[in-house]
Amino acid sequence: MMKQSREIKQFIFSHYFSDGLRIAFGGLLPAVLFAQLGDLDMGINFSLGALTVSIADAPGPQVHKRNAMLFCTLFMIISLLLTGLINAYPVLLAAEIMVLCFFFSMFNIYGVRAASVGTAALLIMVLNIDQHLTFHELLVHGGIMLGGCAWYMVFSLSITGIRPYRLAQQSLALSVRQVADYLRLKALFYDSDTPADETYKKLISQQITVHEHQDSTRELLFKSRLLMKESTNTGRQLVLVFVDVVDLFEQSMATHYDYQAIHKQYGRTGVLESLQSVIGKLADELENLAYYINNNQQPVPVYRFQPELEHLKIVIDQVESEHKVNNLVLKKILVNVRNIVNRLQKIYSYFNPTQLASAKIRSEADLSKFVSHQDYDPKLFLDNLSFKSSVFRYSVRLAIVAVTGYLASKLFPLGHHSYWILLTIIVIVKPGFSLTKQRNFQRVAGTIAGAAIGLLILAFVKDQNARFVFLLIFMILTYSFQRLNYVISVLFMTPYILIMFSFLGMGSLSTAQERIFDTIVGSVIAFTASYLIFPSWESRQLKGFMRALLISNYFYLQKAAYLLAGKLPDMTEYKLARKAVYVNSANMASSFQRMLAEPKSKQMNPKNVHKFIVLNHMLSSYTANLIFHLLQSENRVASSEHVKLVKRALYVLSAAINRLHAEGEPDFKEPEIVLRGKELPPALQTADHKLVSEQLDFVVNVAADIQKIAEDPERV
Repeated sequence: MMKQSREIKQFIFSHYFSDGLRIAFGGLLPAVLFAQLGDLDMGINFSLGALTVSIADAPGPQVHKRNAMLFCTLFMIISLLLTGLINAYPVLLAAEIMVLCFFFSMFNIYGVRAASVGTAALLIMVLNIDQHLTFHELLVHGGIMLGGCAWYMVFSLSITGIRPYRLAQQSLALSVRQVADYLRLKALFYDSDTPADETYKKLISQQITVHEHQDSTRELLFKSRLLMKESTNTGRQLVLVFVDVVDLFEQSMATHYDYQAIHKQYGRTGVLESLQSVIGKLADELENLAYYINNNQQPVPVYRFQPELEHLKIVIDQVESEHKVNNLVLKKILVNVRNIVNRLQKIYSYFNPTQLASAKIRSEADLSKFVSHQDYDPKLFLDNLSFKSSVFRYSVRLAIVAVTGYLASKLFPLGHHSYWILLTIIVIVKPGFSLTKQRNFQRVAGTIAGAAIGLLILAFVKDQNARFVFLLIFMILTYSFQRLNYVISVLFMTPYILIMFSFLGMGSLSTAQERIFDTIVGSVIAFTASYLIFPSWESRQLKGFMRALLISNYFYLQKAAYLLAGKLPDMTEYKLARKAVYVNSANMASSFQRMLAEPKSKQMNPKNVHKFIVLNHMLSSYTANLIFHLLQSENRVASSEHVKLVKRALYVLSAAINRLHAEGEPDFKEPEIVLRGKELPPALQTADHKLVSEQLDFVVNVAADIQKIAEDPERV
């Protein structure tokens, strides 16, 4: 019960719910005020401008939000005026739909924020297709919409200005919670009843989620001049916590071993249950930390880990003393777990003002290197005007499908809201087949279920004030879930639209039937087109993602090679190499998941691709483990055996990279690394030396397995 209440509270304090409240009130308030003044129509148009520009109000630095909404307003007004001027000419309107759908869909090359600007402009075009206004009426209508856009911008930016750190806190809390979920999955590797293959699938999927949230948090923290330049405790605290959470995530990755061998060797000793328990509690502690950060409260730890670690050490010692089994691997796992505990305690220390004041933060120049920068050069648009570009193929597809939907609505008029077909198409059609397929199901299912809820409310709730309360609740929930769960968002959107129409005298069974029917027609057209019209199958892009992942793993292992040579790497460069592995791992896994939703005939051998992803995850984990071990070692002079193994691994990875290069792409050339090793006779080889040799053996074997797949990833 307590966990459920925490979940509810976590959601209420999250940025998802904050977004829902902001958009709902920013969009509904003008309509209510104008209705009180006796001009509901003007209020609805004013609110429409506010709600549409809110599409571009995605989480991010204040300057990015402001610029996105400004450009969104500009393109919305252009789209509105152009549509209004040619509304009476169906042929010109069809041409406009094709051109604008293509043009605004190409905004996808500039990232998610720019894509949302294009979507908003297209929605305004669609919503104004059936309106026939004189030139004066059109200007007045445009002015009202402009007023709605300006109102929402001022409203949204003012809220952010009043609480400048709140969004960063919410994003950081969600990022910490995702790392907790990742750590909880890692604990399952020590559970003999859980199949390792299933855990790997979940772990890789969770790694994608962790990366996505870390990337959005990184943008909020490192691109905000307020957080980076002001010496406020809150800003310093957020940046320091985030940096250490990323390091903690890497340490959790470093606790990776041959779990099949571990179960075989230590399964009967009972030590694995103790390890699972401690790692599970670490995940709980991280989740607890996320809860307090999200609620903007002073964190209070749940566990005292020192007794847990002491007990774990005793259990590990008993493995050797009582069971006569070498426990060196277990000791290394204990070191990693202790490092995670220490890192977690360090994070908690940042909430102590005295310790926060003494904590050092890296320079702004270093931190800015970790943030991806979007290029808005118009040349990028021109460079993508080719069928080789997946965004170009998508834009052409949407343009053709949108015109088809418009013609269908004109040739077979199904009611007073024929634009719903076109609206469904624009919302559903996505660059990839898998996302289009997913949105199709979610849109239809959500619309049907939502229509049923809406009709029940209209049938049994006759009081206008009660209906308004339902309208407000459904609006808030619609916009709260729009970035969290699309099907739930649509589920609440349909009843709120039906209730809104009821205030305009149009809320009826026929309206609900029309919305459902138009949604189904639009979904069928969109889904068919995604399969037949210039489809972008994920298998065509997989080799590029595979190659990028291998290159990042190569340079990550190279950092370990430098450590073996006794050279300390530049920490910024090392962490950038680590980040590249995370980014490319997430891109690769995302691409694979999208491919699995496509027709089997269009898939590259899923078994091999999944194995490739798992092997790369193992490789980066072994590398992280090796780096941590070497950083803690006082003597980092490599033996000749170590040099031979690491050079072999790098050579094999280089060969695999070149097997995956695309036509016309230059071969990957191995950077020269000067490594010299010392000959160590067996008598001088310590247990620590043997463990490094064992880890490097793992790296070489995994690299060899990766090379086999790279030779021909499509083979059955």
